[in-house]
Amino acid sequence: MTSVLITNARVLDVHGGEYLEGTNILIADDSIAEIGGGEIKALPESIVIDAKGRTVLPGLIDGHVHVTASTADMSALAEWSPTYVAARAGHILRDMLHRGFTTVRDMGGADHGLADAVREGYFPGPRLLFGGKALSQTGGHGDMRHPSRIVTDDHPCRAGVGVVCDGADEVRKAAREQLRTGAHHIKLMLSGGVASPTDRVDSTQLSLDEIRAAVEEAEAANRYVAGHAYTARAINRALLCGVRSIEHGNLLDETSIELFKQQGAFYVPTLVTYRALAEEGPRHGLPEGSHRKVSDVLEHGLRALELAHRGGVEIVFGSDLLGGMHPHQSEEFSIRAAVQPTIDVIRSATSVAARLVGLQGRIGEITPGACADILMVEGDPLNDIAVLARPDKHLKLVMKAGRIMHQS
Repeated sequence: MTSVLITNARVLDVHGGEYLEGTNILIADDSIAEIGGGEIKALPESIVIDAKGRTVLPGLIDGHVHVTASTADMSALAEWSPTYVAARAGHILRDMLHRGFTTVRDMGGADHGLADAVREGYFPGPRLLFGGKALSQTGGHGDMRHPSRIVTDDHPCRAGVGVVCDGADEVRKAAREQLRTGAHHIKLMLSGGVASPTDRVDSTQLSLDEIRAAVEEAEAANRYVAGHAYTARAINRALLCGVRSIEHGNLLDETSIELFKQQGAFYVPTLVTYRALAEEGPRHGLPEGSHRKVSDVLEHGLRALELAHRGGVEIVFGSDLLGGMHPHQSEEFSIRAAVQPTIDVIRSATSVAARLVGLQGRIGEITPGACADILMVEGDPLNDIAVLARPDKHLKLVMKAGRIMHQS
């Protein structure tokens, strides 16, 4: 058994929204064994870390990443060697971990091999919850062909983010293929998007029968469906069919808010990516046609977040960055804090995200029995969200599953 004792910590209780001062945390192997005061003592083999009153909080969860997207040109990515893409993904994963993200949910591109490589220690990185390829109709957001290209290549080793399937039977089979590999969730492309070359942002994609087929297969496997959707029309169709999380959702309205609550669904905004795409997208490979579409959704993101927060929707942290824009990941905290109370922003990246992925009690909180995903920061994140938005300045320790992964 390996053991770590953290002493003299100010622990953030994300559920209560308050600090537990002068706290000791005993970690045994990959889990938190005990939490308390001075009565919690080191084991003979314990490594002792004196927090010196610094803030300790759970490892962060990013609910929407693309760890294989080392370029913003999704059409070009599909032509790259998968081994080259995996090598670059290793660097993206390492950097996410060093920003304090100990769990990430990949929303198109990562597969079981990459998740296994992280779990077995070949890549240092966050716990990787993968969905495999996102399912898209012909001409949908996961169809990255240029208009003049006729043939699709849906080989499972192709380094793209999506697979094209048409009709309920094809969608059902494609969902089963992803689930066969151990996918944690299924992602559906349910509206147009920015990075795809031929669709309109305001389009709806996949028929109701196709959406229901994927939901049925995910539920049969005790998994769930996440849906890429921007407009209220696309969002509402998805929620009524049983989709568990809506990604982006910049153009939602009040009708969507009611459906979120009725269906017990989660909302995953990804605001930082639009700002990054608008300012830096072309420099990192975003085609001109896609760059023109950024403005369609950029200005509506904060309004959608405000509607969802005011309406009591469960909101999860997501970044959705591509290529050289991944370093902006933590800036999502500052963007959201313009609308949400700081504790709610923190919960979106801890306890609420844990509920979405079905790992409540194991990640996203510091309690006995939880996985020992632990951060130590200099400063008070409840009063200054920049403590989390600037990990390069404030983050002092990253522990994942009881192992020290980064220290400064």
